Amino acid sequence: MSQDDDEHLKFLRIALEEAKRCVPIPTAFCVGCVLTARYPADSSPVVLATGYSRELPGNTHAEANALSKARSLSTEELCKLLPAPPDTLNVEDLLSSADMYTTMEPCSVRTSGLAPCADATIAARIRRCFIGVGEPDDFVKCEGAQKLRAAGVEVIWINGLEQECLEVARRGH
Repeated sequence: MSQDDDEHLKFLRIALEEAKRCVPIPTAFCVGCVLTARYPADSSPVVLATGYSRELPGNTHAEANALSKARSLSTEELCKLLPAPPDTLNVEDLLSSADMYTTMEPCSVRTSGLAPCADATIAARIRRCFIGVGEPDDFVKCEGAQKLRAAGVEVIWINGLEQECLEVARRGH
């Protein structure tokens, strides 16, 4: 296993810990998400924000929560996270070079009428999305990974934690 593989597994494990914080319900999955950023580009990644399903009010999903929390960071908070912050720091610019680690494929359809996480990821201009397991067809047919790829987001499936991601996701079912 390469150093990069170890790094990706480390961040997906953090996302799994986030998913375990989720209160299970029978009609939804328990998902965790981690956003990482590098600045400068050759530095080690830092955790920008984390999120889990239903963490924030309104039947929210992990990816949307992590994005919301990242966007709520002040310039001062962002500067403390990065080893060498630029003179002008904009969270949207940082997100456009960020990586997303999610325990389950970002949703492409929301039965609640809320915006799908794949759309939020695309709108944030996330460059790469690392996924632990595809979304099963328990509730809807998910095409999140396809939607991300079609929009130019690099989608990377992480092997090795699929069963654990699925077990955590289906808690309460």
